[in-house]
Amino acid sequence: MPDTELIAVLTLVFYLAVVTWLVLRSVRDAGWDWGAWFLYAVARVYGPGMFHCRTLNPPCPIPEEGPALIVVNHRSPTDPIMVWLNHHIRRDGRPHRQMRIIGFLTAAEYCNLPGIGWICRKMHSIPVQRNGQDMGPTREALRRLKSGQVVGIFPEGRINPARDLTEGNQGVAFLALKSQVPVYPVFIEGAPRPSVSMVTPFIKRCRVTVKYGESVDLSSYYGRKLSPGILAEVTDLLMSRLAETGGVGFTAVEQRTEE
Repeated sequence: MPDTELIAVLTLVFYLAVVTWLVLRSVRDAGWDWGAWFLYAVARVYGPGMFHCRTLNPPCPIPEEGPALIVVNHRSPTDPIMVWLNHHIRRDGRPHRQMRIIGFLTAAEYCNLPGIGWICRKMHSIPVQRNGQDMGPTREALRRLKSGQVVGIFPEGRINPARDLTEGNQGVAFLALKSQVPVYPVFIEGAPRPSVSMVTPFIKRCRVTVKYGESVDLSSYYGRKLSPGILAEVTDLLMSRLAETGGVGFTAVEQRTEE
């Protein structure tokens, strides 16, 4: 083999070794298994390429360490990807050393589908029955928050095609007040909506904007009895901050209870 070819081969081997080492270090530092790391790597390439996803005001306030509750509007089945894409970017634009998994409360039927169920398990999703009668998911979300993990929730409860937010489920207030962790609103704009099936949004090119809000201070409510009135008030506060982040309106809990 000519010297130039040998040098080229050795150079390629060197670069592959460096890339492999960087990947192994990334997986080690993140504390994830290979499945979660693989999904994150795919999302980092697939998301910007397919959805032209960009973030605004600030890049992302989600902490590198410690618990957090992420409150998100729900326009598309792709929403968890949008929230997760740039969560490791700090305010100064430099990447975090520690990437984090956001375990979203997810409809149980999705967690049981072939393929999608595997993704849900790797992403630490919390299956939720739509009838809302099972407290197991709430207990699991609280356990994770108290152990320092990050949990995501869509308080609208279902995909909302309208511009303004629908009434929030009061479970978001219960989680926030019982866990007493930082709560961050995240608003997604332009995400592809389902039409023929729930799969079509994942292959539809579009432009998505993710807006991160500052942490909502709920300390004045800590220690108070979680009465229906307090839960409604805090739910409206969280939904108002989410709506403010996206520049839209929202339906307050009181509006329904007064009818």
